[in-house]
Order: sequence, then C-alpha cells, then structure tokens
Amino acid sequence: MMNNLFSIFDPSTNIFNLSLNWLSTFIGIMFIPLSFWLIPNRHFIMWNFISNKLNNEFKTLLGPNSMKGSTFIFVSLFFFILFNNFLGLFPYIFTSTSHLNISLSLSLTLWLSFMIYGWINNTQNMFIHMIPQGTPGILMPFMVLIETISNLIRPGTLAVRLTANMIAGHLLLTLLSNTGINMPNYLILFLIFIQILLLILESAVAIIQAYVISVLSTLYSSEVN
Repeated sequence: MMNNLFSIFDPSTNIFNLSLNWLSTFIGIMFIPLSFWLIPNRHFIMWNFISNKLNNEFKTLLGPNSMKGSTFIFVSLFFFILFNNFLGLFPYIFTSTSHLNISLSLSLTLWLSFMIYGWINNTQNMFIHMIPQGTPGILMPFMVLIETISNLIRPGTLAVRLTANMIAGHLLLTLLSNTGINMPNYLILFLIFIQILLLILESAVAIIQAYVISVLSTLYSSEVN
C-alpha cells in the first residue's frame, strides 16, 4: 500500500539492502548485441535507419569543425534514454529516468566535459559566447552575468525536464487507476479507454524527451567547438 503518491517511484525492491530496481537500466543493453549476430531483419534495418538519420542530423548541428565520430555519443545517449523511458511503461518495471540520480548524472557529466574542453581549448570562443553581438557597453556586465547563470543551470534544466515529464505521465496514470476501484462498471470501460490514450501519449513523450535531451546536448557541444 502506498504511503504517499510518490512512493511508486521509490526503488523499494532489494536484497541485502541492494536496490534491484536500478537493474532495469541495463535491460535495454541486453537487446543491442542481438543485432550484430543475427541475420539482418526488420528490427536491424529499422535500427540502422534511425541511427543514420540521427547521425546525419547531429552532424549538421555540430558543424564542420566537430571531431569525427563525436555524433555517436549523442546517438547512444538517445537510445539509452529511449530504452529507459519505454521500459518504465511496462508494469512492475522501475523507471530509472524518473529519478534525478540518472538524469542529473547524465546531464552534469556531459555539461562538465563540454565546459572543461571549451575553456581549455577554445577560451576566446567561450568568452565571445558570453556577450551577444551588438550589446551596448553599459549592458555588457549584466549580459555576462545573465549568460553565466543560464550556462550554469543548463544541466539542471536538462535533468528536471526529463524527470518531470516522466513523473507527470506516471502520476496521472496512477491517479486514474486508483479511482477505478470506486467507479461503477459502466465507467470502467471508459477509464480503460482513457488509460490506453494516455499510454499512447506517454509513448510519444518517451521518444520526444529522448530526442530533446540529445539535440540540446548536441547544441551545447557545438558551442564549445
């Protein structure tokens, strides 16, 4: 029985005080090697098609000065978030991306690596980004302050965006399912129909959020090149 509404997101399954629910993060990785050993099938063709499309798009966003192969980092990030978002839609599977532990670890690691690389190799370019072109001299200190704050909160906004979107849908599904106990029989069919529509919406959100996080990470990376 739930003590509160958010207890559905708690990793409560454990053996010897080890949270086994976090193992759901690695379930998606188990399906990836099959593509390299089986005869090419529809799954393999679709995987390659999506990977090539994402690779070409991220290559465009990074620009001509990007290092070769850097797009695969963001393609891998997209598939990793996508797997975890979709796994959370299955019953009794823990949604790791609904916790800041995962989302903040990803965004903070990426942002910190971009900042370290940018300030070491492209220091002048990093200073240029702090003052937009055509800014009056009297406003330059304020613009530097605003740009610095907006840069510092980037990992937090990435993490909170992913976590909040995943939590919101799951909470709504949980609230509706809990109300079904007290409903008359003729309204339960309507409730099931609403739940199916919400699951379709959550599937779309799972894809969109993985894409948004990957694109924003790519744009942040392109600024330091």
